[in-house]
Amino acid sequence: MNDTALLNEKYPGALTWQFGDSPALADELAQLVLDGLKTATCTSMVAYQKETARGEAPAIGSYSIILNGKGQAVCVIRTLATSVTRFCDVMPELARKEGEGDLSLEYWRQEHRRFFEREGTFSEEMELVFEEFEVVERLDVRET
Repeated sequence: MNDTALLNEKYPGALTWQFGDSPALADELAQLVLDGLKTATCTSMVAYQKETARGEAPAIGSYSIILNGKGQAVCVIRTLATSVTRFCDVMPELARKEGEGDLSLEYWRQEHRRFFEREGTFSEEMELVFEEFEVVERLDVRET
């Protein structure tokens, strides 16, 4: 099943979104989730507040339908925990849960700094909202 309408029936209230800010990054990060390496993600407090205002912020226990760079659903995740921390206070364990690069805090800081600079929100003191999740369903994606 890879029809978003059917997934919304199966997971009422599920959010539908993709990781990152480009199709290539969405593909890369979705694959890390499917490979079991990525079990967390983060967003700037600024973006989180906008999502909350639109009713699009994840809550503990909520489901999200994750899309690849082509907008195809690849899996469904369930939010297990959320936390707030400043960029400068992110610990290695949390960076590792994002599953990116060599899993080091240094790599995480470098790449997330770039991301948040593109978003226009970067500051060493900025607050981040972390979401830890589990995959509850993998979906069959066929090339179109």
